[in-house]
Amino acid sequence: MRGVRWRRAVSQAGRSIAVWAVSTLTMLVLAGILPDFRLQSPDGDSATTVAVTAAVGAGVFGVLSALAWPLLVRLLLLVPALVLGLLVFFLNGSLLLLALRLNPSGQSEAAPETAVIVAAVMSAVASATGGALAVRDDDAYRRRLYRLADRRRRGGPACPATHGAVFLQLDGVGHDVLVTAVRKGLMPTVAQWLGEAPAEGGVGAPGRTPRATHRLTPWRTDWSSQTGASQLGILHGSNHDVPAFRWYEKDTGEVMVCNRPTSAAELQRRAVERTGDGGLLSADGASRGNLFGGGADEQALVLSIAARRRSRETRSRAGYFAYFSDPANAVRTALSFVAEVVREIVQSTRARLRGDRPRVGRGGLYPFVRAFATVVERDVVVAAVMGDMLAGRTAVYADLVAYDEVAHHSGPLGRDTEQVLGRLDRALALIETVAEHAPRPYRIVVLSDHGQSPGETFRTRYGLTLGDLVRAGCGLPVPRGAERTHSGAEARAAVRAALRRPVEEPSGSREPSGRRSEPVVLASGNLGLISFPDVPHRMSKEEIDARHPALLSTLANHPGVGFLLVRSDEHGGVVLGAHGAHIPLDRLDEHPGPLAVFGPGAADAVRRTHTFPHTADIMVNSCHDPADGEVLAFEEQIGSHGGLGGAQARPFLLSPLALSAPVGDGGELVGAEHVHRVLRRWLRESDGPQVPLKTAREEPAREERAA
Repeated sequence: MRGVRWRRAVSQAGRSIAVWAVSTLTMLVLAGILPDFRLQSPDGDSATTVAVTAAVGAGVFGVLSALAWPLLVRLLLLVPALVLGLLVFFLNGSLLLLALRLNPSGQSEAAPETAVIVAAVMSAVASATGGALAVRDDDAYRRRLYRLADRRRRGGPACPATHGAVFLQLDGVGHDVLVTAVRKGLMPTVAQWLGEAPAEGGVGAPGRTPRATHRLTPWRTDWSSQTGASQLGILHGSNHDVPAFRWYEKDTGEVMVCNRPTSAAELQRRAVERTGDGGLLSADGASRGNLFGGGADEQALVLSIAARRRSRETRSRAGYFAYFSDPANAVRTALSFVAEVVREIVQSTRARLRGDRPRVGRGGLYPFVRAFATVVERDVVVAAVMGDMLAGRTAVYADLVAYDEVAHHSGPLGRDTEQVLGRLDRALALIETVAEHAPRPYRIVVLSDHGQSPGETFRTRYGLTLGDLVRAGCGLPVPRGAERTHSGAEARAAVRAALRRPVEEPSGSREPSGRRSEPVVLASGNLGLISFPDVPHRMSKEEIDARHPALLSTLANHPGVGFLLVRSDEHGGVVLGAHGAHIPLDRLDEHPGPLAVFGPGAADAVRRTHTFPHTADIMVNSCHDPADGEVLAFEEQIGSHGGLGGAQARPFLLSPLALSAPVGDGGELVGAEHVHRVLRRWLRESDGPQVPLKTAREEPAREERAA
């Protein structure tokens, strides 16, 4: 044992010396290239003196990076993550300036801006050298990864021998997108798990088909096909009363938004109260990069805890310290961040020059938002998952949002998103490699929360927003640009016909008092929600018709609208469509009407949402073309999700064959709550010796009792 330790110590010392030597050489090269960086006195020095100066400077810089960097990052935890990524360069440059000042020769100096460049290059070169030397050394690789592990496990109980579970959510990646990416060779790791032969030009030996280790299962989302509803259902077992990504609640007068910290915390509280259970990750779990905690003891980058004070161990930004405490990680991620910003600017410029359609604006801060989602968030979350696995946690759930962010602005299909899918696949490969070094065996489950449907925006096609159309239907003033559009003219004509009198013009007089409150119009992808805040209850069709006679017909007959859902005093709930379609909810199975083009399950999804306490007065789903899968987003997105129509409602579940099948033969996985029950079952299967599974007929009943 002592001999093994001695060999490890010698190996580590050798690598440290090699990294130091390469850093010294890098400093010498940079001193010869950069005019504002010198390692000798103005009168000149011997080559030996310059080399010694560089060697001492590189050594001091390395020591300062190892000792001071973690403290600096901890002090900056309160800095927004986007700003922290930009500060990495300046912090590293400051450490180099300090190292030069501490150099005994006193002959080295650098301009501040030059020090930033030198420090970044030296850190990147040192990281690459250390990684290259440790590539074939499993022990060194494992020790390097252990630095990312959660130190709070020290002194705890021994790691169990049973299987742990890692649930990786590829946000927004639909089932069909994944299948296409595998066939095109963009995701070789997933292809290998599925036993797919490598594509021509892809990774792997052509003609050799690996043995499958995973199965791919599509599932169907609820009407609200977005991360808030899906992830809440998956992690907490209930997404009841989540009608959309954002909605207006009349009892509080507030707009709930799923990615707002206060809203996420409230939604999580409601789900826990409804189920009486902490969540999927309650037993020694970790939640990383999610909207909700899932009952995990360890949470980092979790939105639902970002709005309140937490202990240092569980606060939302703790994951950034675990990652950026390594200066090599910080510099590598910062450089990748800058490269991604440049990549987005180049890609958006090319799309504009080519005249691509559909297209949305990609300027302003979006390049930085994209870089944060595709680089910083990915690197930090993957590192946190690696640490959790090396710490032996029982269940880990992490969300990688890169694809979803890019697809909103570039579209679900195309070169931009293909590059993102390739990088996500490499992250999966890295996590699979780390599992080989973990203190317990792990089963890796990959899933998505929804897909994305392509299509141009509602405003691009018709020249007005959903809000403009609602205002026109209510006889309220609309922007002059919207008035001049064909849709705006049709809407105002419908109002005049219904009221049998002219509609109030923007310049017309309005009564100063007694005016009814204007409607609140919100959009969640291709799902629109209209609420009348001055009415405390959910208005019925009869009440809406009495108040705004032309509104419902204006919306239902618009070519960009697929169908409406409203409450009815006579029928309880009705679906409205073009040409006077008026179908009670209990007759949708026999007469789907406008829901027919939305495929199976649409009627059930609509009926379920109708029961929610906070469903809007009018729910509007855009039109859908089943031939090309397109929808019209009410937001400025050319890849959208949030309602019914197309690939957005068809995510995937990729699970190891060692686990039981998600559903029996001929069964269908429907709704996020059903996915939660399946993941719960898999955690039970991994907890102790494996036993024969129940029959397919007995399994649903067992799941319902467990829920």
